[in-house]
Amino acid sequence: MKISEQWLRQWVNPKNTSEQLAEQLTMAGLEIDDRYAVARAFSGVVVGEVISVELHPDADKLRVTQVNIGDAEPLQIVCGAPNVTVGMKVPVATVGAVLPSDDASNKETGFKIKKSKLRGVASNGMLCGASEIDLVDNIDGLLELPEDAPIGKDIREYLGLDNQILDISITPNRGDCFSVRGIAREISVINDLSMQMPEVADNVAVVDNGAIPAVTVSAVEACPRYLLQSISDIDRSIDTPKWMQDALVQSGLRSHNFLVDVTNYVLMELGQPLHAFDADKIKGDIVVRLAQPDETITLLNEQTITLTGDELVIADDEGALALAGIMGGQRSSITDSTTNILLESAFFDQLAIAARARRFGLHTDASQRFERGVDFELPKIALARACNLITSIMGGQAGQIVAVENLEHLPKRAPIALPIAKVRDVIGIEIDPSEMVRILTQLGFEVEQQSEALVCKPPSYRFDMSIKEDLIEEIARIYGYDNIPSVLPHLQVSMDYDDTADLTHEMKLALVDNGYMEAISFSFSDAKIEALLDDDALGKVLALANPISSDLAVMRRTLLSSLLPCVQYNLNRQQPRVRFFETGLSFVGQSISELVQTPSIALVAVGDIWDEQAYQNRALDFYDLKHDIEQLLPAQIDNVRIRYERSGLTFLHPGQSAKLYIDDEYIGWLGQLHPNTAKQLDLPATWVAQLSLAPLLALAREQHAITTPSKFPQVRRDIAILVDSDISLQTLTSTMRAAAGKLLTNLWLFDVYQGNKVPAGQRSLAFALIWQESTQTLSDEAVKTATDNVVRALVDQHGAQLRDS
Repeated sequence: MKISEQWLRQWVNPKNTSEQLAEQLTMAGLEIDDRYAVARAFSGVVVGEVISVELHPDADKLRVTQVNIGDAEPLQIVCGAPNVTVGMKVPVATVGAVLPSDDASNKETGFKIKKSKLRGVASNGMLCGASEIDLVDNIDGLLELPEDAPIGKDIREYLGLDNQILDISITPNRGDCFSVRGIAREISVINDLSMQMPEVADNVAVVDNGAIPAVTVSAVEACPRYLLQSISDIDRSIDTPKWMQDALVQSGLRSHNFLVDVTNYVLMELGQPLHAFDADKIKGDIVVRLAQPDETITLLNEQTITLTGDELVIADDEGALALAGIMGGQRSSITDSTTNILLESAFFDQLAIAARARRFGLHTDASQRFERGVDFELPKIALARACNLITSIMGGQAGQIVAVENLEHLPKRAPIALPIAKVRDVIGIEIDPSEMVRILTQLGFEVEQQSEALVCKPPSYRFDMSIKEDLIEEIARIYGYDNIPSVLPHLQVSMDYDDTADLTHEMKLALVDNGYMEAISFSFSDAKIEALLDDDALGKVLALANPISSDLAVMRRTLLSSLLPCVQYNLNRQQPRVRFFETGLSFVGQSISELVQTPSIALVAVGDIWDEQAYQNRALDFYDLKHDIEQLLPAQIDNVRIRYERSGLTFLHPGQSAKLYIDDEYIGWLGQLHPNTAKQLDLPATWVAQLSLAPLLALAREQHAITTPSKFPQVRRDIAILVDSDISLQTLTSTMRAAAGKLLTNLWLFDVYQGNKVPAGQRSLAFALIWQESTQTLSDEAVKTATDNVVRALVDQHGAQLRDS
C-alpha cells in the first residue's frame, strides 16, 4: 500500500525524519518495501506569472513571453506550448536550473537550463509542463498552477514534491493498517503521541427528499450492517480539489471524477470501502442477497461475469447492481452527468468476500480490505465523512440514512486475560505494567487491571486478536524489539543421545554403496497414481482440501507415489538405469483425526544390474532387490529371525513379491511392480520396496554379545524329502528349526528337483543341517536323534517323505 508521508503527518506528526519514520514502521511489523519522493531531484524552478505573450517574429509556433518571478525585471522566455496565456501561473525553470532527465547519459547530473537564442530571440529560462518537473502530464502544454500560487516560491515546496511516498507491505492479519488512519495509529502509539482525526461537521443539513429506496438484507450473516444515504442536487461543475487529487495520485490511485474520487479518498483515509450508485438508475428497492445461479452482471471494468450462487450482491428489482465488497456494476455507475446518488457504506463478513474476487480474476482495493477484515464500527463514520466532503465541496442535499443492522451477527470481541508474569516469561524482560496498559490502550484495547493480570477487550478493527500471545506480541513490537537486550538462553544439556539420524544415515550410505541415489519429494501425490497403487492393505487415502496443484492432491500412502514419477522423468530423458530411495512419512487415513503417519524407507530400481560394461550384463531380478534390502539389516542379525512370505498386494507381481518379517513382526514388502500397473505408468519392469523405519532402527540398536567360536567340530547331515509343491520353503525351514533344538547352528537348501521320478504336484528338496555343541564333541547318537526329530516333524506336519536316494 502506498501512502503519503505528508498525509500521515496531518494525523500525527512526530519529530522523526522520513527515514526514522520508515524504520519505526518496519520494526513494528509494517515493512517498508520502498520510500521515494513525489518527484525526482531538480532545482531552480519557481512559480512565475506570464505577463505578456507575443508572436515570435520568425516562427509561427513559438511565443515570446515576459514572466514575473518576483525579481526586479521580468524574464524573457521563448515558449512553444499551445496553452500559454497572459495571467497564467506556471513553473519557471530559471537559468542554472537542473531538471530531471530520462537520458541515460546524463541521468545522474540532470538537464541544465542555460541562456539561449531560439530563432534569434533570447530566452532566459523555460516554462515547464508537468513532465519537466517529474509529474504526470495530463495535457499537451504547460502545467497551469492555481491563481493564488505565490510568485517566486520554490515549486518543490509549493507542490510538496519533496513529500515522501511510503510503500508499505501489509501482512494479511493487519487489515486495520490499510489506511492513513491505521498507519497513523501505529505511529502515534510508537511515539506516544495523540492522533488528530479529521473534523467531520455534524451540522450537515439532512432533508427528507424522498429519494431513498427501501433496503432489505436477506443475507444477514454475510452483511450484518448496511447503510445507505441519498445525496441529491450535486453540482458537477466543480472539479476534484487539487489536495484530494494529489493525495490519491500519491497513493497510487488515478483521479476520475469527484464522486469516485471522494469514495477512494475516504477508502484510503479511513479504510472503509464505499460505493456510490446513480440514484436515477435504480429500479425499485435495494436488496442485499446471495446471487442466483447463472445470474449475470456487467461490472465497471466492462467485464460480464456469470455468478454461481454463493456471491453476495446488491440488487434492485431488475437484478444485480454490484458484486458486494468487490466492484460495482455498470448499470448503476456514476457518470459526469450524475447529480443524485445513493452512497453505500456496509460491513461485509470476511468469508462472504474471500476468494470471490480471485474467482473472477478481480483484485480491487475494496476486496483487498474486506477479505482481511474491515472495522465493523467504521461504516457510520466513513459515511458521515464522505457526505461531509461531498456537500461541503459540491453542495447538494443530504437525505436520511437507511440503516439495516443485525447486531447478533456482528463479530464478537471476547476479553483476553493476560497474566503480567507471562509477558516477562515470553519476552524475557520486565516491562512496567503501566507501560503495557499505555500501549494496549493507545492501540484501542479496553484494558482493566485485575490483580496480576490485564483483561483486554480488542477493538472492533483488530480481527487478529484472540489469545494472550497476540497481546504479548503487540506489547513487544510497540515497546521496540531494539529495546529488548540479546541474552543467551540457559542451556539445559541432556545426555540422552538420539541416534535416529545417525542410524538412518548409515542405511542411506548402504544403499548409496549399492548404486542408489536419494530422492527428496513432497508428502503429497497424484490421486491417479494412488489409485493405481490402491490396495485394502494400505488403508484409506486422505484428499487435500486445498491442493497446491492437481498432481499433488492427496497425501501419499506409500513413498512409491513420489518415486515413480521421478523414474518416469529420468526414463523420458534417456536414463535407462535408475536407482532411487527416499526416507519420509507415509500417510494412511481418510480424515485428520484418524491419520496415521509412518516413517518409512522406499526403493525403486529399473534397468540392468550394472551400467553398460564390456562383460556380459543382465536385468535386475528379485534376488538382486532382496540383496539390496538385506543391506539395510544389521550384519550380525541371525538369519533364523528373518522370514519372507508371498505378498498379496494387488499392485505387485503375484509371483515375484514378498512380505518381510523379522521376529514375526511385519517390516514391509518388496517385489516387482505388477506388469499392468507398470504399463499404465509407461514403465518397464520396475522393482520396488517399502519398509517401516522404526523396527529397522530398533534392530540396529540391539546390543549383540560377542561369543567365542566353538572349538569342537561341526557335524553335517543332509536330508532329501518329497513334499507338495505349494508348501513354501519358509514354512519348511521354520518347522525344521523348531524341531532341531539348540544344537542346530545352520541350515540351508542346496538342491531342488521336479521332473522324472517325482510325482506330479510334488518336488524334491535337499537340505544341509549343521550340528555343533560349544562344550563337547557331539556323538553320532545325539546327531542321529536330533536329525530324526527334524524328519519326524516334516512328516507329521507337512506329509513329507524321506528319500533314500
